[in-house]
Amino acid sequence: MELPIREAKARLSELISNARDGERVIITKHGRPAVELVRCDLRGGIDFDKLEAARRRLGIEGDGPGWPEEFNDPSFSRKVLGLDEDQRE
Repeated sequence: MELPIREAKARLSELISNARDGERVIITKHGRPAVELVRCDLRGGIDFDKLEAARRRLGIEGDGPGWPEEFNDPSFSRKVLGLDEDQRE
């Protein structure tokens, strides 16, 4: 569906409904396409099925090596931040 801005203003609710149903809605200005109304797909969270399919397609298996064990040590962050007593002079 293609229509000029003036007509689109009068039929905006209808055009939004059409775009939400997947119809292509183009609004023209001076006879030339200016904008296209498209449905907004709500994105919420992670689609784990798509993620897994992408991982398989890329040949990625498992979770990788993970974090080094020393990262689990609370004193490690003190060393990184320079708060460890041994590093002060």
